[in-house]
Amino acid sequence: MSTETTVHLLRHGEVHNPQGILYGRRPGFVLSDLGHQMAQRVADSIGDRDITHMVSSPLERAQQTAAPLATARGLEVAIDERVIESTNHFEGKRFAKGDNALRNPLNWLKLYNPMRPSWGEPYKEIVVRMMAAVHDARAAAEGHEAVIVSHQLPIWITRLAAEQRSFLHDPRKRRCTLCSLTSFHFTGDRLTRLSYSEPAADLVPVKDRAAPFSAGDAPAEKKP
Repeated sequence: MSTETTVHLLRHGEVHNPQGILYGRRPGFVLSDLGHQMAQRVADSIGDRDITHMVSSPLERAQQTAAPLATARGLEVAIDERVIESTNHFEGKRFAKGDNALRNPLNWLKLYNPMRPSWGEPYKEIVVRMMAAVHDARAAAEGHEAVIVSHQLPIWITRLAAEQRSFLHDPRKRRCTLCSLTSFHFTGDRLTRLSYSEPAADLVPVKDRAAPFSAGDAPAEKKP
């Protein structure tokens, strides 16, 4: 009889970033006070689940998000480079109101191919590394649940790939808000269902909340 295993992709909490920088893989960007509250809310919400394996991106904000849940479960958090944030040509540039890097025409040259995308790590490469980490986590937690703490774009692109949807999307409409869970449900080694939840939804600032579904969006649960 095949076992049921769930791998949750947990996005990190809010980051302290008053200058509005696209921080990407840069070190030194840590959770804000609200971000720590979000991480604790996740631990309070799912800390009683049958989670036996935890993995985190090497970036500080991801490790800080993982910490309360790991404490609640009595687990060590393994660091996995495969679930790190994607690379981006615009890393380090400001995207704050009134000082947006996209207002500079010289930066438009990097936007010619949104399907690849031309401004950063290819989506297909993100999916390969993320799915490898997901399957390793599934194997490590077989018959139980695993949590991988990662970042919005890698999580969203991995979901699009699993649902066999186009990579072309509006970043403002990603269903992957702060401290959300995108959950991959397996029977044996076969992915049978995806689900999505927001345990810290009431703490997420309005500007960072996921957009409501439109007619063109996939449902919160879908069998790929």
